[in-house]
Amino acid sequence: MRLIDTHCHLDEIEDLDSALKEAGDAGVTGIIAVGTGYESNQKVLDIYRQYKDMVYPALGLHPQELPDMDTADIDRTMRQIEDNIEHIVAIGEVGLDYHKRIRALASKERQQAVLRDLMLLAGRYKKPVIIHSRYAWKDALTLATETGVKEAVFHWFTGPSSVLRDLLAHGYYVSATPAAEYHSEHRRAVREAPPDRLFLETDSPVAYGRENRYNATPKDVLRSLNAAAEIKGMDSASLAEQTTKNAIEFFRLPVINA
Repeated sequence: MRLIDTHCHLDEIEDLDSALKEAGDAGVTGIIAVGTGYESNQKVLDIYRQYKDMVYPALGLHPQELPDMDTADIDRTMRQIEDNIEHIVAIGEVGLDYHKRIRALASKERQQAVLRDLMLLAGRYKKPVIIHSRYAWKDALTLATETGVKEAVFHWFTGPSSVLRDLLAHGYYVSATPAAEYHSEHRRAVREAPPDRLFLETDSPVAYGRENRYNATPKDVLRSLNAAAEIKGMDSASLAEQTTKNAIEFFRLPVINA
């Protein structure tokens, strides 16, 4: 099976060489490395240059970065993304985060203004968008449609079925993470999303599990695959083929090891 981890914070993984080797041994042939801010984006570009046979860069500005940023910092990051637009496969990770801890430091209005500018930038250069939408699913979808975004993935989606139906109707995607093994809202989203609108991801190195916690690495996209296949009543090989096809088309990747 050929697998693609469509959302991974490679810049936060300590032993990257080992993580990528283990991923390759598990059948992972491509990884979308997402950036979250200026320094993170720079590290993603450096990793991409070192591992061009496996890593594809996406540059972004995560809403959780906004509390520590002023207007000049935001503009600098926007310029960085635009200056490297020809090298990236998507703009992301970007989005909205309405967790009370984040909203206390970065208002909904400020988050929305920044996301609007990022989505307009994506539209200008016809780049897909990787969207973080914690507790902000409807607002993130509204901004995507209002700014004319044609291609978007709502990563690790846990929102209501009504928003899921609307985003699917607009041709957008969702992604399955290892949390599909146990998280009820995420499992529902994976169940309701058709296979041709689904990606696999790990969001590495985030921690998963309830009783036995572990920090994900890209090889754990196998856990995403197997959990999603079980939920959807599909065999893993068929779902792997479909989700890899989805990712290649969405991110305009070369056909890896075909």
